[in-house]
Amino acid sequence: MSQTVDLCIRNATLVSHNGIGKADVAVRDGRIVAIGDLKGTLAAQDMDATGLHLLPGVIDTQVHFREPGNEHKEDLESGSIAAVMGGVTAVFEMPNTKPSTSTAEALADKVSRARDRMFCDFAFYVGATGDNAAALAALEQEEGCCGVKVFMGSSTGDLLVSDDAALLRVLQSGCRRVAIHAEDEERLNVRKSVCRAGDPSSHPDWRDVQTALLATKRIVGLARRAGRRIHVLHVTTAEEMAFLAENKDIASIEATPQHLTLAGEDCYKQLGTYAQMNPPIREARHRDALWAAVADGRVDVIGSDHAPHTREEKAKAYPASPSGMPGVQTLLPLLLTHAAQGRLSLERLVDLTSHGANRLFNLRDKGRLAVGFDGDFTLVDLKKSWTVEETWLAARCGWSPFTGMQMTGKPKATIVRGRIVMREDELVGTAGGRPVRFQETIRPQDDEALMKRA
Repeated sequence: MSQTVDLCIRNATLVSHNGIGKADVAVRDGRIVAIGDLKGTLAAQDMDATGLHLLPGVIDTQVHFREPGNEHKEDLESGSIAAVMGGVTAVFEMPNTKPSTSTAEALADKVSRARDRMFCDFAFYVGATGDNAAALAALEQEEGCCGVKVFMGSSTGDLLVSDDAALLRVLQSGCRRVAIHAEDEERLNVRKSVCRAGDPSSHPDWRDVQTALLATKRIVGLARRAGRRIHVLHVTTAEEMAFLAENKDIASIEATPQHLTLAGEDCYKQLGTYAQMNPPIREARHRDALWAAVADGRVDVIGSDHAPHTREEKAKAYPASPSGMPGVQTLLPLLLTHAAQGRLSLERLVDLTSHGANRLFNLRDKGRLAVGFDGDFTLVDLKKSWTVEETWLAARCGWSPFTGMQMTGKPKATIVRGRIVMREDELVGTAGGRPVRFQETIRPQDDEALMKRA
């Protein structure tokens, strides 16, 4: 390639659709233009990646960055810094903010807040409510929208759609895959007395297996009536995994690093309310079932469910303590550590953190390390042994359930559309976040801009 490119990453070991092998990668105008032996390529910026592995940019398809309304916990800027420090190049952010992201105005406000202020690229879910079902078909087509999110069970925030008639109206409005928080609200209300004051280990007793399974079975049945694809978030039970295996034609599956790493027998003793999240961390048998589902391909993506709260909030006595924990920065390090321990291959890791998002959400130009796609990369050192320390954490809450944990494998650089934004644990450059683009929301003006650039 004789023409000068903006960035050339040389001597990397690529992990991509072609498997694992050494190659160089060149980026011009934010997009990959060549992969291979690029010794003769002139570049405005060269990066030597000898001894490192280059992954397609990690996409975290479930984060809560709390803006607007709860910026004391996190905001779009601080959350994006945590993301890129952990090797994440794009995030899908949730709608349970104040006000909730349930109108066109609220969505446009978030996109405006995020543009050129976030360090990673972004998209936002629109929250379904009991009143906005008729508007969802139009809302899911707006710029920066990754789809509709339904909370079947009450969690952090005030979005809740729990009865079948309302859920069916939501599923019948629009065509894109709908993300589901599947916990049965009626059962949660009936079982609230199961909570033991001051004992967070009773959290999975209250929000038990049947609470999750009932909701998952209900939403799959309703999805079939509506003919609508759904995406069941943070699946936590062996029973759900067995049921969803029979319904993969309409329902995709997300797991989280927390549920793949922690077990209820230990984590509540060690972490107390800092281990509290919805759906809860359960016994080891469920964790084993999640890993089995990762191994046999049932799990489609890994999302962090990054949901920070302050130390003061988490220090409240259970059940007054809020559910949720930070995770966007530790998503990739945890998975690299599990890979080093033999629980999944690098190819499967990439499938869960990049390729899966590309398939499920019909991304136009992200999620693959291929010519023509955005120059989003996560450069990692697979051999790096290190310990998670609070000084490394960038989330505003300042804590992690994995502080003190020994990791193997570390993000060394995060590159978004050819721009290096993190290198060697240092934030570099300026924020330049842009909305993620989707095949199902093609905007002619976007393509006109690209044609002019060409």
